[in-house]
Amino acid sequence: MGVHTIKMPDVGEGITEAEIVEWNVSVGDTVREDDVLAAVMTDKATVEIPSPVEGKIVSIEGEVGQMTAVGSAIVSIEVEGAGNSPVEKAPPPPAAKEPPPVAEASEEAAEAPVEAAPAKAEPARPAAAGPAPAAPRRVPATNGPPRPEGERPLAAPSVRKRAMDAGIELVYVRGSGPAGRILSEDLDAYIAGKAEPVTSSFQPNNTITETKVIGLRRKIAERLQDAKKRIPHITYVDEVDMTELEELRHHLNETRRPDQPKLTLLPFIMRAMVKALRTYPKLSAHFDDEAGILREFGAAHIGMAVQTANGLMVAVVRNAEARDIWNLAEEAQRLAAAARDGTITREELTGSTITLTSLGSIGGIVSTPVINSPEVAIVGVNKIAMRPVYQDGAFVPRKIMNLSSSFDHRIVDGWDAAEFIQHIRRSLETPATLFMEP
Repeated sequence: MGVHTIKMPDVGEGITEAEIVEWNVSVGDTVREDDVLAAVMTDKATVEIPSPVEGKIVSIEGEVGQMTAVGSAIVSIEVEGAGNSPVEKAPPPPAAKEPPPVAEASEEAAEAPVEAAPAKAEPARPAAAGPAPAAPRRVPATNGPPRPEGERPLAAPSVRKRAMDAGIELVYVRGSGPAGRILSEDLDAYIAGKAEPVTSSFQPNNTITETKVIGLRRKIAERLQDAKKRIPHITYVDEVDMTELEELRHHLNETRRPDQPKLTLLPFIMRAMVKALRTYPKLSAHFDDEAGILREFGAAHIGMAVQTANGLMVAVVRNAEARDIWNLAEEAQRLAAAARDGTITREELTGSTITLTSLGSIGGIVSTPVINSPEVAIVGVNKIAMRPVYQDGAFVPRKIMNLSSSFDHRIVDGWDAAEFIQHIRRSLETPATLFMEP
């Protein structure tokens, strides 16, 4: 028998470490060739590690959430033949594990204080103090009238002080005095467990749940923290009249061909962004602040924020400038579905030059989106709401939507940010221009 050691693979792109996000095997399991042993994550892409051999798992290195360097051993499998690693036999147990005479002396010494304890004098304590419980007694009885919510139990200051020192909430102690006043003997009976606690319709919940932040959620946290730390954000908000565009969108959906996708707002906004980027190309860019270089892209690779069960992903609609409304809608739907079912590729999650984020119908009035570094701009979409708008001497109902967009103030001046959003607004308010060449 031999041992085959599997190491953290090199996933390319200069990655030096990866995070273990899932173990599919345990020590003692028998695996076959190509069985998935673990899943690791690097930069929002999850990679499964299959077994190249058949055998028995003898060791696992690293816990879920641990960052492991490329080339480090992560799994050892006992296989037929020589394997690829030397078999290390466990050393014999050291003699120190056998109980020596010193240990017997220690045990006798440890028992000595127990025998001598009764002889040790303890200072007298007041009988009224009672033993303090380890935790507040908060288990109500199922019978007895409940104390009204918000009612402050009646008790003397001395009784309150004793209850506080003992970790007891008086709301659960039944009082036998006038008007339900809690007396000292009531507290004594409660501490001794001889009194039924008062029931209440309100029960405090002091549970604390700890969850280790790993995988995609940790990657999101790291990227957003870095973006807020490095980039001075400026957020610009303006409202857009979407009435005509919504009428056009509904008409197109009603008359679309069977092979055409259903149109949402996103492809229209992407098209408006493409037209605006023709005038303001430096907003489709990456800023390398360490090298002091701004890279402007002729292509508009629009990142599209997609909420998934595991967290937020940014899928990339590549070359949006070369797509029409229908093709933008089709690609956006394909990428969103792939992100949610976990089949999206690493290439489809990288390389965006500007990002579009939307919270859909729950988008609120205003948001302050965080820039997807190293990009310099992100366009945020809020919900559409019917509002009264004053036009031609009268108030009329209009469908209004806010655009909340953030920019890297090191690269984009406030004037340019406002002009960029105004360009998008004009395109959306005159939707026929979206079908014209930029």
